[in-house]
Amino acid sequence: MRQIFPLLALLAAPATAQTTPPIAATPAPAPASRWPIKEADVTLPDFRFQSGETLKNLHLHYTTLGTPRRDARGKIDNAVMVLHGTGGTGKQFLSPQFADELYGPGQPLDITRYFVILPDNIGHGASSKPSDGLRMRFPKYDYADMVAAQKAMLKKIGVDRLELILGTSMGCMHAFVWGESYPGVAKRLAPFACLPVEIAGQNRLWRKLSIDAIEADPAWNGGNYTTQPTAGLRTATSLLLIAGANPRALQQQYPTRAAAEGFLTTAYARAAAGRDANDLIYQLDASRTYDPSKALEKIKVPVLWINSSDDFINPSGYGIAEPAAKRMPNARFILIPATPETKGHGTHTWAKFWKADLARLMAR
Repeated sequence: MRQIFPLLALLAAPATAQTTPPIAATPAPAPASRWPIKEADVTLPDFRFQSGETLKNLHLHYTTLGTPRRDARGKIDNAVMVLHGTGGTGKQFLSPQFADELYGPGQPLDITRYFVILPDNIGHGASSKPSDGLRMRFPKYDYADMVAAQKAMLKKIGVDRLELILGTSMGCMHAFVWGESYPGVAKRLAPFACLPVEIAGQNRLWRKLSIDAIEADPAWNGGNYTTQPTAGLRTATSLLLIAGANPRALQQQYPTRAAAEGFLTTAYARAAAGRDANDLIYQLDASRTYDPSKALEKIKVPVLWINSSDDFINPSGYGIAEPAAKRMPNARFILIPATPETKGHGTHTWAKFWKADLARLMAR
């Protein structure tokens, strides 16, 4: 099975991955490659999308860690769900900078205590997606559909209450949708790297420019290509590389033209590998109906909302986050300052920057 890493976190990965030391007085966690995972699938028959379209069988793939604990009703009562970003999969949360900081003994998502569920959302990973065969005839899913499918998946697994939803980027936006659509189903929310407003302005522009670049490539052929439309994908992927970057870190790591252009060659190849043009169009466009700004007061559970000030996609100067946080009675908003060590938009998956805050949330 091909593992697809999140498009918007590629520039966050260092040339040589390094993990931070484990918490004092706790055993060093196993490397991510050795985390004891299980994989499974659920099928949702006749799934109806917001557009009115239906899919005879919607397949959702998911990965789990830990052991489910069941209450007197037979329902799992120790579940945590972690939601990936655009272009990602649940398995991205097995990377050392995330897993080795969170899943070990005494850590915030200790898998001896919690049952951790890592879905591949609609249009991603090993779940149903356009490239399975329907191409541009695949239902035009949006974030509401993705969240509804997550809830249906959890019901099939035996979960009707969650200890936590932690979401990064697109998953961050899903967490806000969850909080409003299904209040209280998750006891806590941890949305990282997004804003609870309509995708507009610069955020919509770079997404639309990426989609337009693919569709303008003659090789795309209305989605009926025999080989990937590489010219369109190159432009789209280039925009994604910029969107995910920390400009301070890039300036420090690649201080000459030759160094920057040399990095770009390898970064583009890594970002473009295994991409499908139709899947990418759907992934980028799924945010088109997202706008939780009108009902934030519905979210009454404890919320840990974290953005980073070097995030190209969700800039800190908009004046949106602080007023929005005040509308949620139990929300705490944190803005991580930019440094050469932060990861731009991808700071969300480097747990060392927010691990202590998550531990405090889980203790509530």
